[in-house]
Amino acid sequence: MPRKLLLPYKSVFSHFRAPRGLHEPLAMNAARSGYRVFSANSTAACTELAKRITERLGAELGKSVVYQETNGETRVEIKESVRGQDIFIIQTIPRDVNTAVMELLIMAYALKTSCARNIIGVIPYFPYSKQSKMRKRGSIVCKLLASMLAKAGLTHIITMDLHQKEIQGFFSFPVDNLRASPFLLQYIQEEIPDYRNAVIVAKSPDAAKRAQSYAERLRLGLAVIHGEAQCTEQDMDDGRHSPPMVKNATVHPGLELPLMMAKEKPPITVVGDVGGRIAIIVDDIIDDVESFVAAAEILKERGAYKIFVMATHGLLSADAPRLIEESSIDEVVVTNTVPHEVQKLQCPKIKTVDISLILSEAIRRIHNGESMAYLFRNITVDD
Repeated sequence: MPRKLLLPYKSVFSHFRAPRGLHEPLAMNAARSGYRVFSANSTAACTELAKRITERLGAELGKSVVYQETNGETRVEIKESVRGQDIFIIQTIPRDVNTAVMELLIMAYALKTSCARNIIGVIPYFPYSKQSKMRKRGSIVCKLLASMLAKAGLTHIITMDLHQKEIQGFFSFPVDNLRASPFLLQYIQEEIPDYRNAVIVAKSPDAAKRAQSYAERLRLGLAVIHGEAQCTEQDMDDGRHSPPMVKNATVHPGLELPLMMAKEKPPITVVGDVGGRIAIIVDDIIDDVESFVAAAEILKERGAYKIFVMATHGLLSADAPRLIEESSIDEVVVTNTVPHEVQKLQCPKIKTVDISLILSEAIRRIHNGESMAYLFRNITVDD
């Protein structure tokens, strides 16, 4: 009986060919995939910014459903495929901050489990940014939120004018902190008649650097209001008033600390000449407007004949529109990082500057892998 020849392992299977198209996905993955823009907000007013951005990009808003169930839980449903794509979630922060945060977290997690390649959060006003320092026995909530966003699946964030620049260090992924100052400076030059006769005002020493940056760019004078009545953030940092004093406490003789004199704020003064000029108060956030109204009264007493307030984020909480309308402030200018249509109806003094242009350009550059340096040209840390 003839012996069978055993062919080598390689030659036995050499005549088999991979099915047609088996290796095609490798080429598809190498090519750059598309992108989608979603709005993570359940209110109609907050989707306006998302629509402006998608119109500038020439794209359609992603199909999704975000709603609140009867028991208050947030539900998100993605209505189209996002596999292998760059996804940009636009989330503006209305008055119900916690609901907006949950909407963002749940949508990011839904996209992550739907195999999106990159999930970029476009959050023009970053919530809880005021809680970025330790105060007494509190916590740094902003750091907690940064950890939650990373856990939910976000890989990048685009925001604008963080309350503290150091917040970027809370994140384990890239953060692009854009600036609104070019748009506000343009508004001053184009919409304020005789702005050359203006002076830039910082309503507290803490805001002096921002005011100085504005003044130098516009070639204007600078004034600082000192001695404000309310407590500033630095008064409560690091728990310096904690623990409370205890009478008859036993203290080791070697651990006696020198007594510190309590702070006593001087009467309110204005450092700089505002008489016969337009006063332009600049800041990053307008929320409770009592301090701005008090500053306007002081400037009016010092001879300023027109008073403008300019800021990036117009939260305008509580009865801020009424207080502005009844105050000496002539105009409040904010950007559309936060929805404030209702406040504008209550107070005609509130004006809006659109910043969708820079957000849409940031989205385009990130998706195409282009440098972001152009968006930060002539921008300093103090802006």
